[in-house]
Formats: sequence, C-alpha cells, structure tokens
Amino acid sequence: MSYMVMGVSGSGKSTVGRLLAERLQLHFIDADDHHLATSVEKMSQGIPLTDDDRWEWLQKLNHLLQQAENTNQEVVLACSALKGQYRQILGEGLASPLKIIYLHGEEDVLRSRLGNRKGHFMTDVLLQSQLQTLEIPQEALHLNIVHTPEELVTQIMQHFKPDSASPSFTVSSVASLGIIGMGVMGKSLALNLAGKGISVAVFNRTVPGKEEQVAERFAEENQTLPLLPFSELPQFVQALEKPRRILLMVKAGRAVEELLDQIQPLLEEGDLVMDGGNSQYQDTTRRVAEMKTRQVHFLGVGISGGEEGALKGPSLMPGGEKAGYEKVADILNFLAAQDKNGKPCCTYVGPDGAGHFVKMVHNGIEYAEMQALAEAYQLFRYHLNFSPSGIVEEFTKWQESGLNSYLLEITIAILQKQEDGTLLLDKILDAADQKGTGGWSTAAALELGTSLDSIAAAVMARHLSALKEQRVQAATLYGIEPEQLVGVPLLHAQQLKQAFEGVKLINHAFGFELMRQASLQFQWNLNLSEIARIWTNGCIIRSQLMEELVEMLKTEGPLLQHPCIVERLSAIFLPFKETVAAGIKANAALPVSSAALNYFLGYNTVQSPANLIQAQRDYFGAHTFRRTDQPVDQYFHVDW
Repeated sequence: MSYMVMGVSGSGKSTVGRLLAERLQLHFIDADDHHLATSVEKMSQGIPLTDDDRWEWLQKLNHLLQQAENTNQEVVLACSALKGQYRQILGEGLASPLKIIYLHGEEDVLRSRLGNRKGHFMTDVLLQSQLQTLEIPQEALHLNIVHTPEELVTQIMQHFKPDSASPSFTVSSVASLGIIGMGVMGKSLALNLAGKGISVAVFNRTVPGKEEQVAERFAEENQTLPLLPFSELPQFVQALEKPRRILLMVKAGRAVEELLDQIQPLLEEGDLVMDGGNSQYQDTTRRVAEMKTRQVHFLGVGISGGEEGALKGPSLMPGGEKAGYEKVADILNFLAAQDKNGKPCCTYVGPDGAGHFVKMVHNGIEYAEMQALAEAYQLFRYHLNFSPSGIVEEFTKWQESGLNSYLLEITIAILQKQEDGTLLLDKILDAADQKGTGGWSTAAALELGTSLDSIAAAVMARHLSALKEQRVQAATLYGIEPEQLVGVPLLHAQQLKQAFEGVKLINHAFGFELMRQASLQFQWNLNLSEIARIWTNGCIIRSQLMEELVEMLKTEGPLLQHPCIVERLSAIFLPFKETVAAGIKANAALPVSSAALNYFLGYNTVQSPANLIQAQRDYFGAHTFRRTDQPVDQYFHVDW
C-alpha cells in the first residue's frame, strides 16, 4: 500500500511525507527532487509551470511508483499533484490506488512558511498560481496544517489502520468536522462531505422511544463512508481534530441555546461552532459576542438548496468572526456548489449576524417569487382557461427566453406530476405554511426604513391562505367568481410573461436594497455582487437573472436605477400594468404582482401625496414638516 501526501507549496507535504515514511519504514519519494532542470529554472524566476512542463515529470514519477510496486515495495510520495488529471497520470498502471493525504491551510499561513524557507526554487510568488490551479481531491484524507507534522502523521496513521483480514482501511477516531443534528439537512451535508473523503463525526440527541441511536444507524447505512457516530456529546467532541469545527443543524431558537449551553464546557480556546439553521440574525450577533468572551469562534451560516443542495452542493453564507471563517473556509468551499467558473458558491459575508441576515433576505426573495409564479398559474388556469399541460408549455417558453430559474423548473415539474391519472396539485390543500424568515425580512425592512412591498405581500398572502374556512364562507357570502379575461389568449400569455418579469426584477431589487441598507447601517461592508455570485448555483433562487446581477451589482447604488434594469422595466411597463389591471378586474387576487407594480408607480412619482400626510400629522400632533421653499434641514409647525 503506497501513499501520496499532496498540497500546494508551503503545506509541508515533504516534511510530513518523509516523517510518515520513517514511521512506517517505507521508501520516500520527494517529487521536487525529480523536476526537470528547465522547470526548476522557470520556477526559480517566478514563472508558473504549464501542463506541458509537468508532463514528463509526472510520467517519471509514475514510472518510479510502478517500479516500486513491481518489487513489492511500498512508498510515500510527496507531490503537489494539483489537478485531477495529474493524479490520474501518477496512478496509471498501479494495481493498488494511492492513498491520498491532502494537506491544506490558509493562504497567509502558506505565504508565511514560504517566506521563511531558504534556498528552495519554489517561492511565494507562485503560490497564487498554484491555488488557482488546485483541484481539491474528493477521495482523500483532508488534514489542516495548523497541526504539527508529528500530529499530522499520527492522524494519518490513525486514519489508515490496516485490517489483517482485508486490504481495506478503517476510519480513524479523528474527524475533520462534527455535525450535530441528523435531520434531513444534517444527514445530507454529512453525506456530501464524507462522500468526498472528509471524515465527519455525527451526533444526534437521544429521546427515548422517539430518537434512539439515530447517528449510529445513519453511519451503519453508509458503512463505506468516513462517518463517526455518537450519542454522547463528550465523546463526539473528543473525536474532533483540533481546533474543533462543529456545525449545528438543529431548529432555530431554543434548541440552539440549549445545545450551546451543553457544548461550551467541552470546548477549548480556538474551537469553532457554526449554526447552520435559519436563526434570527440578532440572535447570531449576540451569540458571536458571547462565544468570543469564551475564546470560541461562532459563525452563523446561511445554507440554501434544500435536501438536494445539501447533498450535491448548497449555497453557503457564513457570517461572524473572520478568524473563525478562516478556520473552516476549506471545508465550506469543498461542501458548496460551484458557479459557472468553478468557484465555490460560498463567501465570507460579513461580521456579526450578516450571514443569517443575507440568508433571511434570500428566503424573502424566494417567498415573493413563489407567490408571483402562483399568481401567474392562477391567471393562466382560472382566467385564461389554460390546461395544466398548456401552462407547462408556456412556462417552458419562459425558460427558453431569459426567465429560467430553479423555481420555474420545479413549477413545471409540479404541473406534470400525476397521481392515479389526475394532477396531484389539485389534491393539495391551498393553505401555505411558512417558517418565519419572510416575516423576519419584513420586520427588518421596517427597522431599517426601507421598502419590501412584494416580500411583505407574499408573507401576508400565506397568512390569508391559511384562513381556508373563512375564505370558503366569504366566497359563499359575496358570490365573487373568477371571470374570464377577454382577448386572444396567446397575447395575454405574452403579457403575463412580461408582467412576471417585472415582478421578478422589482422583487430582487427589494432584496438587494434591503441588504445594501443593512450594510450601511450595521457597517457590514456587504459585497452584493459576491452575494449574487454565490446565489447562482446551489440555492433555491438561482436563475439566469442572478447570473446577470453579478455584473450589475458591481455598480454602486439602487438596483432599480441601474441602466440595464431601467431599460428592461421601461420596455415591459405597459404589459405589466395591463396584466395586473386585467387580472384584478377579473377578480384575481394578485398581492405580489400588484404590490410590485404599486411600488414601481410610486417610485416613479415626482410629486407624491405625502405632503398631505405631513400636513395631517402636523395638524393633529404638531409633528412639524419641511418646506419646498426653505432649506431641507429646517422644520416648521403651523397653527392650523
């Protein structure tokens, strides 16, 4: 059995590899000793190597490994092996695959190490190139270089313990990450990481008769993965490599508080706890400060993507102490989905509760877009007399003409789902549930003094939908029925598409404006373009529009005043207005569509009636007012 210790320059792969070979009494190969003279000269001058430069070198190393295997000699190879194709070349023709150990660390640590290294051809000038080239291996043991070489070798030897009965290896008692809470999301995140070779300790509480041996059964169902199950917190914490990294995947609120009370006595200085649930951002801000007094880092990590995203790669929004984020950035980046350029859909959002605030806004945008799609469906089916298959056909056209999104994709799938030969959707009760984040967004907008009309309307629409019994009674009392829209259906279908686009643009503008105001008032320095980027994949509101917003949001100022948005809304304003007016005239409730349109009309009003409101306030309460013919910072009162 042969091993390869890999990583970028400064990760200590040669030191760790040599020490591992000594401990195991194996032959050691340092790939740096076999570089071509021309390659050494290039690197000495700070010139990055190309694939062509590395080809002969990789072939030579592969030949050495084959020679060793042919003579029944086990080896330890220390090699950067940055790309998957490089590792494939190294392993070609080997009967037994290399056991890969990937050493990783923060860039500033790597640069510091390279700066202290004397007489080596690889300088810190090339580090950035290596980091950009690096493709993190999935089938590997991941170890953080915060540990000493001796500690790293001990962890490697614990991880790869030979079983006398077979050539397979058992998982060590040291896990890179701990996850508490084996619900759907906790399990999926654990499978995501463990499936990529990262050892994960998993814990779930014990509730007699309800939740017993949950973590153990989960690990047993996935025996081939590096999962360490626990039902006792002390043992769970002890199984984690230091500094410990723990992700809480439990219900927001009381459960988080109780867990933190239980786990704090078990932690040490420098450990990190992350809350991956939908906690209120104010709670996260408080917890960051409280944990800091105990020398423990705390992050509020917004996670979007649902069960599928958690398993395949979610969008991650970590916020809190920057030093805490740096301790776990490698794992979070590995866990996350990737954008179209291969970058992780994960970024450090900002301090305090910024991560959970951004996730809250994400969910608010999601609420309104779901309602907007529901309103479009309602108009198509009950006012334009489209069949479900006809709506699918129209929505598919939307996908192909610039409105593609994950929510539109799942809506199309829902409209095609049959049960016993009939549409399943027609058997679902029309009363929508919610978890609170939409309402929190609305409350935050009120606190920050910014508008959130479409999102607030979506929240209220869910509240109204829950009044099923009252709605049925009201329909009987008032006798208001849906009316058919007059005109050519295809014309109205096109108008409806344009109206939906208008709602979508305005809704996203609301969300990003709320974050912009929060950034200013809380001094979070949010990078809105970067937030849009991590929302281009993995999350629920990923869409073609989000891809476009990445560039638009590099320009400062309100999104509704960006030239591209102005051009698009101007072009669709008339059909947007006509669709909402026609829908309401036909007795269709359009809370989100009309809220977006009303805001847009108000946003474009030079002279609003708010002067009358100010006069009224001064009349009954002497609240004062400002005048158009006096300096704007002066206030007046009149004896009405």
